[in-house]
Amino acid sequence: MSETYSAQSAVDDLVKLLDLERIEDHIFRGQSPNDMRQRVFGGQVAGQALVAAYRTVDKGSVHSLHSYFLRPGDPSIPIVYEVERVRDGRSFTTRRVIAIQHGESIFHLTASFHTAESGFEHQFDPPAAPDPESLPNFATRNADRNDILGAWLHQPRPIDARYVGPDEARRASGEPLPPHQQVWMRADGALPDDPVLHQCVLTYASDMTLLDTVNLPHGESFHSGNLMMASLDHAMWFHRPFRADRWFLYIQDTPSSQGARGLARGLIFQDGKLVVSVVQEGLVRLIS
Repeated sequence: MSETYSAQSAVDDLVKLLDLERIEDHIFRGQSPNDMRQRVFGGQVAGQALVAAYRTVDKGSVHSLHSYFLRPGDPSIPIVYEVERVRDGRSFTTRRVIAIQHGESIFHLTASFHTAESGFEHQFDPPAAPDPESLPNFATRNADRNDILGAWLHQPRPIDARYVGPDEARRASGEPLPPHQQVWMRADGALPDDPVLHQCVLTYASDMTLLDTVNLPHGESFHSGNLMMASLDHAMWFHRPFRADRWFLYIQDTPSSQGARGLARGLIFQDGKLVVSVVQEGLVRLIS
């Protein structure tokens, strides 16, 4: 990794990752980063699929998306996104996106877009949380794992995620923890002003920590090496405008786990406003 590669460089690379190549009017191609992953990160394919949908929409902003992860993505080859124009109404537009690799569907997304209207307003109040700048970043939080993580520990990342406790030592202790957590997040650099890009970046980030919440009541951690974890489906509702390059508070809880599946929910606040709601079910399978 070049010494000049910075957090802003990582953010710029994420922007490029979300900038799909148009092949036909409704067909797009996306790439994956060369970061030695065994499979494509779920947030990446969800973010790219939302970009593909947006590029066939003439009006409105996304208000909800519902998606299914069908097969592991292969990071060594491009992903083809085919968009179906399901509906173009006066107020609502609907698109269905299929992500394809090796001739098979790996991901389905349905997104609905709504032109702005006035109406009732209410929301949950945000919970109290410490200032994100007072919390450790990834490198500081995992400093005692330097021998395991190596150079990857200090590699710049496009998303800065800061946990409001518990620390890594307590998570790895095997102690059952409460079924909820708080995480501050933001793109770790400046983004262009395009609100579509901010929605797609937040979609990417929303898959980073949510499923981990399912492990907390069981004293397990992804790093323990005895879990197989994968996102199965992912749903989001976009309520209010936001910027993904400013701190947002991601409140997460897990109401249930059973049958090797766990459910996690998230509320995302920025400047005291509820901007996005998220629900995800994932595979959480114990392996020997």
